[in-house]
Parts: sequence; structure tokens; C-alpha cells
Amino acid sequence: MAAAPSSPLDNWWRDAVIYQVYPRSFADGDGDGTGDLAGVRAHLPYLAELGVNAVWFTPWYLSPLVDGGYDVADYRTIDPAFGTLDDAEKLISEAAELGIRAIVDIVPNHVSDQHAWFRAALAAGPGSPERELFHFRPGRGENGELPPNDWPSQFSGATWTRVPDGEWYLHLFTPEQPDLNWAHPAVRREHEDVLRFWFERGVAGVRIDSAALLAKHPDLPDFEEGVDPHPYIDQDEIHDIYRAWRAIADEYGGVFVGEVWLPDSERFARYLRPDELHTAFNFNFLACPWEADRLRGTIDDTLAEHAPVGAPATWVLCNHDVTRTVTRYGRADSGFDFAAKAFGTPADLALGTRRARAAALLTLALPGSVYVYQGEELGLPEGDIPLDRIQDPMHFRSGGRDPGRDGCRIPLPWAAEESHYGFGPGAAPWLPQPADWARYAVDRQRTDPESMLTLYRTALRLRRTEPGFGDGPMTWLPTEEGVLAFARTDGLLCVVNLSGRPAALPPHERLLLASGSLDAQGQLPSDTAVWLRA
Repeated sequence: MAAAPSSPLDNWWRDAVIYQVYPRSFADGDGDGTGDLAGVRAHLPYLAELGVNAVWFTPWYLSPLVDGGYDVADYRTIDPAFGTLDDAEKLISEAAELGIRAIVDIVPNHVSDQHAWFRAALAAGPGSPERELFHFRPGRGENGELPPNDWPSQFSGATWTRVPDGEWYLHLFTPEQPDLNWAHPAVRREHEDVLRFWFERGVAGVRIDSAALLAKHPDLPDFEEGVDPHPYIDQDEIHDIYRAWRAIADEYGGVFVGEVWLPDSERFARYLRPDELHTAFNFNFLACPWEADRLRGTIDDTLAEHAPVGAPATWVLCNHDVTRTVTRYGRADSGFDFAAKAFGTPADLALGTRRARAAALLTLALPGSVYVYQGEELGLPEGDIPLDRIQDPMHFRSGGRDPGRDGCRIPLPWAAEESHYGFGPGAAPWLPQPADWARYAVDRQRTDPESMLTLYRTALRLRRTEPGFGDGPMTWLPTEEGVLAFARTDGLLCVVNLSGRPAALPPHERLLLASGSLDAQGQLPSDTAVWLRA
């Protein structure tokens, strides 16, 4: 069982292992085919047994679910598909009793087109105060028939939609997700109130979706490739927003993790200054291919960009938006790029699994906090979704080229012999589960000493009990080409062999954990990692 929560003002978040729950696909408590909060509550002992410190829940709010809940209609209401506010409060409380903190997901860039504010804006018409909460503009062209600017979308497709009265509104994502105008004080007040609402219900932290997109250039100028500053990414005004948020978080002892995709390390670090966000996701590591030099460079860059502001790094291999690790690492190109996703890309799942096991030990040995996406601890591969069952808007807005993100969102297998692999007691899951997923089921892996689940449980137990892991210094050790080795404090070593040949282990007193067996000569095989006591 995980340790009990400590005081709200401690630094638990600097080296926490945080498990990401996508509620729709975690477990179905009421049998309607959709995962819900009752399902999560029933499996809290599993998460405690796994050994995580916190759980991040992707949006569970009232939503038409056009974009998996990231189109929020009301932040103070739980969507009926997931349960009630009372269910959420019980979940937060019951998790805390098991030593697990709760992190909720806030989506400040936009709301659903079903949100009361946007419905009022449509009804009020051009020039109204209601429309000032969004980005409504007249169109260009002789009769206003052209969009106000040429901004590229964060999804495929257009970024402006015209309404019947002739005005256009901005949406960096789908038309059902109108962007908010963060220059308006009412928008800021509302989100500050929402933060307080959830902190008062016991959540320990907030994950901020699309955290660098909120502020827009007031003139909404056309986009010019390579010209800085970008008109809607990483505007300087955004930092005032997060300073105000940080003051609220500090009142409650809460923490933030930002979804910040930025190539400029200095600009990225600004979000992590002591009076802004506590942490931000490390997407460069997530997207990095399984290559020793590239991984070492990414790790060095990550630690270097965090050092000036004293923030801990975060490490993540996968989430609800990207190809699952086992599949990605089994491909010829083992990196991740949204633009490169395509149907039918072949993957060697045996190779990918071997690498994913090694990557788990690498990630969990690095300084800072770690995020584990549900199903990663089971070694789930990306699933193939039949064309007529795909739901992700990224697929449709790309004209069918992009397979979308449903393949990493397939409902979890809990019991090999039960219907729907124990996901729920009634209706078929909202996304189809592959026919061969019984082998990944929790009940089979729980008793298998060689399973991915056993590896994760053992690694998390060691990470929790060995003082050298977590936040703190690391030192690279000299190795042969294609091998990564580093030392932590308290005599802990991590060695990962990414070369195509066996590698000798450094001198050590004890082998603590291995992602795979050593060879007959006691050497480390390719695509294998070990933790050692020096």
C-alpha cells in the first residue's frame, strides 16, 4: 500500500509516481459500456497495490464528449456517463485513505459549444458583451466570406467557423470547442473559482491542458512560419495568468502540471518559475526514439532546462494522445510525431515489449516525477479500431488519413475469462477490445512473476523504499557505445543496453531488478535494463 499523504505543503510532487486514469476506459461500474467513477473506486486497491502516489483523471465533467471530455460544458458537474459530484468527492476521499492523491484536468483554452457562455454568445449577436468572452470577428473578403485569419489548427482542419449572423468564431481544436478570450477578466475569474471549487473538494493538484495556448495576440494577425512571437502559442501575457493561479494553489497546498509543448528550452523554463507552475510534461522524452545518444541528449537537455528554476523534471512514455509504448518501440521509427501517424504501420510487439520493459526501469530511475498511463503497467499495445468504430475527431478532421487516438484508449482488460475481460458487467465497451487481450488481463499478470505488471509493481516498491531514487542528482558513467549507465545517490546504478550486442555490467554488489534475464555470461542483453547496488 502507498504511504499516507503527508502535509499539504510538502514536496511530494517532486518525485511522485502519478498514474493517469482515462475514466471512460478504466473500468465500468454500472454496466453501460462506459468507464465511470464507480469503476475507479472499485479498483482503488489495485492502484494502491501497484504503489502509485497520485492519480491524474482526464476530464470527468459534463461534456458532449466530442473530444473525449476535453470539450467541457460545466466544470462543477460530473458528466452522467461517469457519475455524480458525490461520486467524485467519495473517490477523492477514498483514494486519500489509501495514500493516493487526486489530480484533476482543467481545459482553460476552450469550452464546449454547449457551455452556457457560448450558447448565450450565439443568442446575443454581434457586438454583445457575451461575445467578448470568446473570439468573434467579422470575416474577410467582399462579403465577409473568408475567415478572419489563417491560423493553423492544433487538429487538422479549419480554425474558424461562421455563424448564421455572419460573424466567425475561433477554435484551435474542433468547432465544438470555441476558444475563450483570456484578455477578459470574467474568463480569469471563472477559472480561478473553478480551481478553488476542486481544491476545496480535496484534490491535490491540477493538470493544465494546452497550457501555452491561452493568450492570443490582440490583433489576431496572420500566422507566418518561423516568425516570432507566434500569434497564439506562448504569448508573454500567459504568465500573469499562471502567477494568479499559483497564489490560489499555494493557499490549498495544491500543485500544477502543465501540458507545455515548446521547442525553446528557455521559454519552456519560464512556466516553471517559483511563482508559476510546479511542473510541466516532458514531451521531448516521450517523443524520443529508442536510441542511446538521442535519449541521453534528451535527458541532459531536460535536466538542464529545469535546473535554473529549481523545478523537478517529469518523465512519461505514453498518454491518452500518443501511440502506446510497446507498439511505438516495436517500429522501425520508434519516435513519436503526430504528423507521422498512419494506418498499418508495422510493429514487432516482442521487440517493443522488451524495450518498453527496459524503458520503464530507465524512466523510474531518473530524477524527478514519473507519469504512468493506464495499461502501460500491463504492456498493452496500440489497438486497431475498425473504421466504423473510430470516434476520435482527429481522424475525421484529417479526412481519414490520421488513425486517431482511439487505439491507445481501448478499455482495460481486468479478468481474462470474464466477458469484456472484466471491464464491466453489462454492455459491450464503448470501443472494441482486441480478441487476443486475455493475455494482458490483470488477473493473469498479477500471479506471473515475469509479467509487465509484476515488473512495475516491483520497480515501484523499490523506488519507494530505496532513498537514492526520486528527486536528486544523477551522474553518467562511462560505457561502451549504445549503453546508458548512470549513478544515483546511495550507491544505486541504472544500466540500459540499447546496442545490438551484450554489454558487461559495471562492478556491483547486488542486482536489484532486471527488465529481462542476463545471458549465460552474466552480461546485459540488448534492449534490457538493470538496477544495481554499487
